[in-house]
Amino acid sequence: MLNEIIALVLGYLLGSIPAAYLAARIFAGKDIRRLGGGNVGGYNTFREVGVGPALLVGVVDVGKGAAAVAIAYWLLDVSPLFVMLAGFVAVVGHNWMLFLKFSGGKGMAAAVGALAVLLPVYGYRLGLVIVLGVILVGMAITRNLTLSLALGMVALLFIAIFMIGSLQAIFMTVAVGVLVGLRFLPTARAAWARAGGIRAFVFTEIRGRKPGD
Repeated sequence: MLNEIIALVLGYLLGSIPAAYLAARIFAGKDIRRLGGGNVGGYNTFREVGVGPALLVGVVDVGKGAAAVAIAYWLLDVSPLFVMLAGFVAVVGHNWMLFLKFSGGKGMAAAVGALAVLLPVYGYRLGLVIVLGVILVGMAITRNLTLSLALGMVALLFIAIFMIGSLQAIFMTVAVGVLVGLRFLPTARAAWARAGGIRAFVFTEIRGRKPGD
C-alpha cells in the first residue's frame, strides 16, 4: 500500500499548490482571496489581475491534476482505482489548499487536467474529446464558463455510464461533480440573486460579469 499512499499524498500536495495566490502576489502585490469573489483560481485571477497571470495560473492548475494522475500511473504503477483517486485528491487539494489554511478554488482546472491524462491512458480519448467539445460549445453558445463546465461534468457522467461502464468511474465522476458543485454553489446563489433568478443568470450574467470563478 506504500505506493498507493504516496500517490494520494502527492496528489493532495500537488493540488494544494496555490498558483493564483502566488500570481496575484507577484504581479499585483495583493491577496487573491481578498479580490473579486475571493476564489483562488484562474478566472478570478483573470478578472482581478490580468490575462497573462491568469493563463499562467490556468496552466499550473491544469498541470496539477495531470501530474497527480501521471505520477500515480507511470511512476507509482498503482491500480486504476488509485490513479483515479490521485486525480480526485488533487481536486480536493485545489479546493482546500494546505498552504492557504484550507481555502482554495473550485477545482475544475485540476479536474480537467486529471481527465486529460486519465481518459487517454485507459483508452478513452474520444471521451476526453467529447467533454472538451461540450465545454467549448457551451462557451460559444452561452459565454458562461460556469454553465459550460457544468455541462462538461454532465457529459462526463454519461461517458462514465455508457462508454466506460465502470462503477468506480461512475462513483468518482459523481464525487468530483459534487465536490466542484459545492464550491460553486455560494457564488452561483449570489449571481442568481443579482441577476434576478437562474434564467437571468444563465442568459444575462454571461460575458464575464462576475458570476464567480
